[in-house]
Amino acid sequence: HRNQTTNHHKDTPMNHTHNHNTHTLPMPNLQNSFPGPYTTNPHANATEEQTAHWLQTFPLTGSPDETKTLCNITAHGVARVLPTADQDSVFLCADLFLWLTAFDDTHGETEGSRDTARLTRRISHCIPLLTDHHEPATDDDPYIAALRDLLHRFRERTTPTQYLQLTAHLRDNLFGILWEAQHLNKPDQVTLSNYYAMRPHTVFVRTLMTTAQIALNYELTDNQRASPAVRELEKAVADLAGWINDLASYTKETQHGNPTPLSLPTLLIQHHECNLEEAFRLASRMCEHQASTARLRITELTTNTNTNTTLANHAHTMETITASYTWHIEHTRYKH
Repeated sequence: HRNQTTNHHKDTPMNHTHNHNTHTLPMPNLQNSFPGPYTTNPHANATEEQTAHWLQTFPLTGSPDETKTLCNITAHGVARVLPTADQDSVFLCADLFLWLTAFDDTHGETEGSRDTARLTRRISHCIPLLTDHHEPATDDDPYIAALRDLLHRFRERTTPTQYLQLTAHLRDNLFGILWEAQHLNKPDQVTLSNYYAMRPHTVFVRTLMTTAQIALNYELTDNQRASPAVRELEKAVADLAGWINDLASYTKETQHGNPTPLSLPTLLIQHHECNLEEAFRLASRMCEHQASTARLRITELTTNTNTNTTLANHAHTMETITASYTWHIEHTRYKH
């Protein structure tokens, strides 16, 4: 995907005509629910430069090409989640998701399925930081040093509740990475219901929801978080994020004779005893249904005259998160 060269670049969500690698397979059309266009934060390019600089301090990636691609998709993805946020907020969120994605790429997908014990040890080194046990710094591991830096920066700008939510989601992400590594080569051992429950944590979308609230300086109350409208909206966006990612990456994951991936099409084939095209058609309908549900709830939370401003802000955030995920699956990271 080309670098964005203009501020406030507009995006339109994917439909079945956009994805070249899977052009023979049915893809979801989200135009009815999320027609766009969507706005990009004016600090997107500066964020891409900043993430590359941050990786010089904390070398989390291997090759220069890998670093460039990761900085590009992360910076421009976060810029679509936070179109109105200040530069420092976009920088902080981009660094966090750079860390998560690099950890997943390097330790989860690359080595995790071959050696889950080693992955477990790596994750165990992160847990003391996430649970506030102030152990002596062992910053020879760049992932631990980077996580320490991130948590320090977040603590300076979060409420105690937000910080607890963020660290809880990060633990869920690390457990999700471990769970995925354990089942990567054994998708037949995963049920659909278990996959539905775990997928939001492996695509990091719940963490993004919390991070966005920190960046945009608002906080839902316990009652607001527990309300049916918010819960249904967040679930729809969380499911949609993981499922469209699965559809977009399926061709890349199965090329060169690679084994069947642990993803939604694979499990639908198993569960419904259907072929790949039928699985994609079913998954596409599922995505379209969740997009429709999300849109209904966004409209409800933003147009109701009794709506609290915080709820309206959150609904708009769910919209920009959806925009970001529909944009990022078109990135070159998923093409080859």
